[in-house]
Amino acid sequence: MSITVGLVEYVADLIAALGLAGVLALTTLELLIAPVPGEAIMAFAGFLVSAGRFSFVEVLLAGTTGNLVGSLISYWIGLKLGRPALLRVGKYLRFSERDLEAAENFFQRRGSLAVLAGRLVPGLRSVISFPAGIARMDLQLFVAFTLLGSAVWNALFIYIGFLLGERWSEITAYSEYLDAAGVAVLALFGLYFARRLARRSSRASPTP
Repeated sequence: MSITVGLVEYVADLIAALGLAGVLALTTLELLIAPVPGEAIMAFAGFLVSAGRFSFVEVLLAGTTGNLVGSLISYWIGLKLGRPALLRVGKYLRFSERDLEAAENFFQRRGSLAVLAGRLVPGLRSVISFPAGIARMDLQLFVAFTLLGSAVWNALFIYIGFLLGERWSEITAYSEYLDAAGVAVLALFGLYFARRLARRSSRASPTP
């Protein structure tokens, strides 16, 4: 999704009006699969850091806290609503409870890496919490790696916004490339996981 001028202006106006509360609110929405551009949020906040309105640490804490709140809500939705729904419709999607167990095993073994990497990839960073919740990933690990990955992402774009100053919105010129990279990584992740499920199913199938 390319970042529109109107959406960028909305982000800037909200942060300018609400300050750190605006950063927290927007970064919460960002990880609730809302069409809110995380890179624009943090770049504008970085510009405000360069203007002396906030400190780098204040913005980083607000953005990372917002990301954590949004992630926990998505995790809860996946855990409480997504899992039962998936089991009910699984027979129509050829997705069995055994497949769900395979997803759980994946997130127990590789979930930390998936969540950490997911927080650094556009597109994937907004959706990785949902499957982690469905797969009942360990909550403490989920929180720890969400905080780590989000902090790295936010610090990067705060710094870029700080360097660009009043030209902070130039970061949106690269949004299409960021989106394309995110789609590519998401596709590779889906392909990898689908192959893992297929292999598991073939091993579990009785031989004739």
